Amino acid sequence: MNQESAHEFWSNILIPIALILGLAALLALNPAAPPTELNPIAHWLDVALGYVAALGEIAAATVIGIAVVRELIAYLRALRQTAPAQAEAHETIRVRLGRALVLGLEFTVASDILATVVSPTRDELIDLAAIILLRSLLNYFLEREIRQVEERNAHREK
Repeated sequence: MNQESAHEFWSNILIPIALILGLAALLALNPAAPPTELNPIAHWLDVALGYVAALGEIAAATVIGIAVVRELIAYLRALRQTAPAQAEAHETIRVRLGRALVLGLEFTVASDILATVVSPTRDELIDLAAIILLRSLLNYFLEREIRQVEERNAHREK
């Protein structure tokens, strides 16, 4: 095993384990901080960022929704093809849908960050960290699977 493959092996094991342990540690915390009051400017900034965060959530839902409809149509078209062509079409559909899911996850992480940016409480920060860790874990595995499919397709084309 060369050094690059050993590094990849350990990163494929350590990154998910670290993310899972971090998520478990955050969820195990039980903070009891009293809520703080916002000054008037912070209140309006919080409201404005709430709308921007909602737009981020809408963007994520739109990206994922359009991708689901598009790939469902592609899947229905692929059903009329021969078996080898269907298998290739399924891989392509999975990769494109995976990319849309990754983009949607990025939008939701951004909207979660915006939603807690003004005057976050300890509870909100822990919730945000847990959400980001969970979504990062999902994103990591999606990206890894997409990369593996693309590498397989590149080897097939050679």
